[in-house]
Parts: sequence; C-alpha cells; structure tokens
Amino acid sequence: MPTIVMAKQERAVEPILKKKAFAFLEKLSSDDTLPGLHIEPIVNSADPRVRTGRVDDGYRAVLFKIADKDAVTYVFHGIWPHDDAIREAERTTLRVNPISGIAEIRRVEVPAAETAAATGAAPEPSVTSPTPSPMAEVPAKDSLLTAYGLDVADLTGIGLDEDFAQRAMSVADEEAVLALAGEAPADWQGLALIDLSTGMSVEEVTERLSLGQAVDTTGSEEEQLIRGLQHPAGQLSFAWIEDNEELRRVIEDTDFAAWRIFLHPLQKQYVVRDYRGPAKVTGGAGTGKTVVALHRARRLALQAGAPRVLLTTFTRNLADALQRDMRVLDPDVEITSGLGERGLRIAGIDQVAHAVLKDAGQDVGRAAEEVLGVATVDVTRRTGPEAWSEAISAVGADVPENLRSPAFFAAEYTMVVLPRRITSAEKYFRAPRRGRGVALNRGQRAAVWAVIERYRASARAHGTLDFAEVATLAAAHLELSGRHLFDHVLVDEGQDLTPAHWQLLRALVPPGRNDLFIAEDSHQRIYGQKVTLSHFGIETRGRSRRLTLNYRTTQQNLRWAMGILDGADYRDLEDEAEEHDEYRSARSGPVPQVLPCESLSAELDQAAALVGSWLSEEEPPAPETVAILVRDRFQRDRVVAGLAERGVEVRAVDAESVKSGAPVVMTMHRAKGTEFARVLLFGVREGWIPSSMKEYNTSEADWDDAMLRERSLLYVAATRARDVLAVSWSGQQSTLLRGAES
Repeated sequence: MPTIVMAKQERAVEPILKKKAFAFLEKLSSDDTLPGLHIEPIVNSADPRVRTGRVDDGYRAVLFKIADKDAVTYVFHGIWPHDDAIREAERTTLRVNPISGIAEIRRVEVPAAETAAATGAAPEPSVTSPTPSPMAEVPAKDSLLTAYGLDVADLTGIGLDEDFAQRAMSVADEEAVLALAGEAPADWQGLALIDLSTGMSVEEVTERLSLGQAVDTTGSEEEQLIRGLQHPAGQLSFAWIEDNEELRRVIEDTDFAAWRIFLHPLQKQYVVRDYRGPAKVTGGAGTGKTVVALHRARRLALQAGAPRVLLTTFTRNLADALQRDMRVLDPDVEITSGLGERGLRIAGIDQVAHAVLKDAGQDVGRAAEEVLGVATVDVTRRTGPEAWSEAISAVGADVPENLRSPAFFAAEYTMVVLPRRITSAEKYFRAPRRGRGVALNRGQRAAVWAVIERYRASARAHGTLDFAEVATLAAAHLELSGRHLFDHVLVDEGQDLTPAHWQLLRALVPPGRNDLFIAEDSHQRIYGQKVTLSHFGIETRGRSRRLTLNYRTTQQNLRWAMGILDGADYRDLEDEAEEHDEYRSARSGPVPQVLPCESLSAELDQAAALVGSWLSEEEPPAPETVAILVRDRFQRDRVVAGLAERGVEVRAVDAESVKSGAPVVMTMHRAKGTEFARVLLFGVREGWIPSSMKEYNTSEADWDDAMLRERSLLYVAATRARDVLAVSWSGQQSTLLRGAES
C-alpha cells in the first residue's frame, strides 16, 4: 500500500473538490494501480518522478512518485484544472537541498516541454525560486543583514538558494523581509530569513531549524528524498499521512492543516522531548503554544501502558476548544470523562476540582477542616459574587476605607489566606503577604480577618463554596489521601491560574518524569493576580523555553498589538521579566484601520458599513470568520441591537461555540482562544477599556496589576485577527492605544 505525504497547499480548494481529492487519495493509498485513478507520467517533464492523476473530468492531481525498493510513496502537490495540472507537472520538481538535506518542491525557469520542442532534446532543468517581485536596490550599509555582520556566504552556507540569498542581502526593513520571505523557495528558507533579520545568529537559526546535522548522501536518490521529507524542517512543508482519517482531516480542515499539522522544528522538539520534572513553554499569542500542548498530550496519551493524562486550562470554553481541536488532530485518541481513568482527560481546572471533591464524598470533611476550620461537606453550590460586598457592609467598618472593596478581599483571600490554609486570626497575623502591595498592621489585619470570617460564616449558612475554596479543598484532600489521579498533566494558558489551581495541579500528579508541562504567556493574563510557580513546589527553571514566531496574525497587526504592551512590566511564572520585542510574524497584510467617531450612533454606523463592505467583497470571508469584540456583555448586546437596526445581522456568542452563517459579537474575555479572519475592536474608548477601576484603588500595586490585565485584554482581542484588524471608539480614545499608534 502506497504512503501519502501531503505538501502544504498554497491554493484554496473548493469544498466539492476537497471531497473528490479525499476519494482520489483514499483509493491511491489503497492501490495505485486502480484504472480509475489514471496515474500517468508526463513526457519531457522536469522531474521523471512527477505524475498526474484523475480527480474528476475537469481536474487532475499533481504528485511525485518515489519508488524505493518495495515501498512506494506519493507526495501530493495539489489539484489544478486539467491543462494547468499538465503545465504544473511539466515544470515542477521534488529535490533534496544539497546543503541542508531538506526536500523541496521547486519550479524550473521555463516549461520543460517548450525547451524540448525548441532544442529537440530534454535539457537539464534550471531550478529557481518563485518569480521574484521587483525590489529597490538598497545600499549595503542600509541592509538589515549586513548590519548584523552577515553576507551571502553565511546564507548559502546553511542551504538558502544563492539568488534568494543575494536578494535577502538587499532588504532594508521589516516589510521587505516579510515580502521576500513570502517568495522563498521553501518554507524553511523564508523562516530562516525572518530569524536572521531579527538579529539571530546563524548558529541559533541552525539549531532552531535542525540544520546542523550532516547531510546523508548515501543510498539511492529515492532514499535521500525520503530522508529529506522526514527532516524536521522539511515537515514545515510536508505531512506524513498515517491513515485515511488523518488524510480526511488534512484535506478538509484547511486552517488546521496550515499551521497545526505542519510543526516548526522547535515546536516538534517540545512535543517529543522528555523532561525530568515540570517544564514550561512560553510565547506570545499565535506562536503555537496550544498546538504544542495538544500534540504533546496526544504523544503522552499514546504511550505504552495507556497512561492517565490530563490536559487542562482556565475556562470551560477553552477546554471545550481544546477537546474539539484534539478530535480534529486525532479522533482516535481516547478521551475519558472520569478521574483516574487511563487515557486523555480534557477539562477546565475548576471542573477537575469539582470532580475531585465529588469523588471524595464524605472524606472531604478532613480537608475542609484543614482549609476552612470547619469539616463541611457542602461542596456542590457556589458562593455568589455579592458575598464579599455583604460581608464588608456587615462588619467592615474598621477596615481602612481604601480597602473596603470586594476586589481587595477576593485577592487577599485567594493569594494569602487559602494558599496558607489559614483558619484563625492568629495565623493570619503571622502570615507573610508578599506582593500584596499594601502593608497591614495588627489592628488592620484584625479588621480584615473579621470580614473574612463573616464571609465564611455566611457561605456555611448557605451551604456554598467559592471556586478558589473548591480547588484548595481538592488539593488538600489529595494531599491528605496520598492519591495521584494522573501520570502526566498539561496546562494551557497557565498565566491565568490561581494559587489554589497550582496546589491542585501539583497534587494531581506525582513528581517525576514528564509530570507537568505548562504553556503560558504573561502578556495574556486577563484573570487573577501574578503567581510564582516555585512557591507551589513547581520548579521549571532550566526546563523553560520560548516560542517567538507568530503563525496566526500578520506582522502589521502583531506590531499594533505589541504596542499596547509597551512600557508595562510583565513577569512570567518564574518571576522573570517577560519581553515582547522579539516576537514577529511570518505573514504580512494591511495596516490596522483606526476609526474614531464622534458618537456611539456614528460608531455603530461605521461598524455596519465596515462589516457590510467586508461581506460584499469580490472574494468575501465566510461570515462567521468576521468578529466584533467588545469589553462586556452589556456592550455586546447593545452592538447586536444597533447593527440589527442598521440592517446587519450578527450573532451574540457567550458560552456556546461559534456557528456558521453570520458575523459574531463577543466579549474580549470570551474571545480568548479564538481566531478570526477579520476583527473590529469596538468601543475602545476611555472608561470602557480600561473599565472603571475604582475597585483597584486599594494600593498602587493593585492598580498597576489591574492595568496590566486591561492591557492584556486589549492585546488578546487584537491578536484574534488573522488578516484584517480595525479599531473604533466614540469620544475620547482609550489611553491604552497610545503605544499602539506610536
């Protein structure tokens, strides 16, 4: 049975052709001699391995047949109308780069058939890069690469084509780099150029793309091609198909195939590497952290012995998205629903905490006594958001006025009281409060503790617990019982988790090989306070790596979004400074549109006109890939109603997943983990984002941290846009936009 290798598709394929392509390739992988396939060589083609096959009466597939001993491999290049497919097959080759050893699909300068007709013989084809766009001559002193001490020999020395390297030496700015990278002879060559243009050394690029290994020139050309297709950097462009289900996924889910199937060698390292303890991967929005977590979870779940694997994240919406993506990545992975079962469990962290307490039954009383001082077993109902306000009103008269805020008490309880299992005033008086930003003397601590006691007493009377209490109780129960429910735990969006969550995660899995794997980006922390992993027995120093290449959004959109973060002090889960100037994108597009309006009515008019223009383009995006993102639900509902009045039908999205058929309106918080072709950030005015910050006037540190979350929220919203980003406001623009517009 032939093996199928899919080359990354550069051309969009109509849905009806996708179905026909799958049927064609399914038959091919079963038996390539079937007469209906019409697998035929091309006379005088540039590559004797090239074949075409019949997809239907009007379309043919272009493939390369590699016959190595008893094995046959077909590299699927794409589908074209009949005559175009013949021309593509005549002029296209599959070859091994002699310097890097990576397989590359290339085109000859002229169609081989035309050359043969003119000369009477088939000449050796001259392989070239795609037809270059004209570029202005740039003096050597102004060249980006020259400024970093590079020359053509450095580039060709790692395998870049000489003509591509010559042109690379003339690029003077970021836009020119992206434009040239888009014309690279192979994906890996474009990414190497992008890395080098940011100041990365040749040695660093060599390591990132796994170019350091010696090229194996032994064996037949077919054997060398197979090795080139299997090269880590070669898998940026080629995916080996294991079965028909994987074939269907790669063909039918274009977006997923574009950057989730074809892993960067650096991503692949984090998927396959084994760690002697907790490990962490960081990276900006769109760099593929979640993709790494998904692939790694799949790898661990498929190990011998069927280990117990948990993939978790902060919200249920994100967990649902992870489960959908896992089913796309590999529907054969067994996804379990119970605790301690062999296989892969995907769930939100609070779901896991609730399941632990439900499983504990009456035994939870011991943990409750340790955490709350009372052996309660009421664990099913959640404390309402008004509880802190009621406790402050009842007994908070002696609390300093600037601290009489639900935000202060919720943070104090979550960051100090629960992690330390404090059950009395005496313990609270002695407790360190690092990072809380406001000092409390003994009298002030007594006043604060009185409110905390009232909060707990009220919750007991109503038979409720808050989410942080549930997670802390779950962690304490597992610690007391000595049980570990999983062999491996993977965490996505780790920056949003609370101390209680980290205590639970540490208790869920025994310390050891591949115990915890964490994906995080401190720039996307939109919930909770900063935490440091080492405070919870999770040490990742020395096992922490960073992804910097954005696959989702364009460089123009990324630059705008990064401007929002400028000047702010972000720190990661190891309490190390988190910079953002090294992030870059492999894609280019239009500059974000900035749309100031005089009034809310005018802003709604502008939004209606913009969305209408997007949907009426000659090649419009699918309606559900257009999103309007707002600060809160009140604003979301106002926008939905306002656009309906203006004849533009949109769909409000809350907990449910995005459905096809209409543009969507959702809050910026809800948009976390999503991506859209076109995004309008609506209502980015002062007073809406940042929102009213009165609750955070307790201390300068609390204020600064709340502002970090507001910046992060706008950054998250802006990086949901793949191609086009627009930003509107009425009245005074948000102060957070100053960095983005500079």
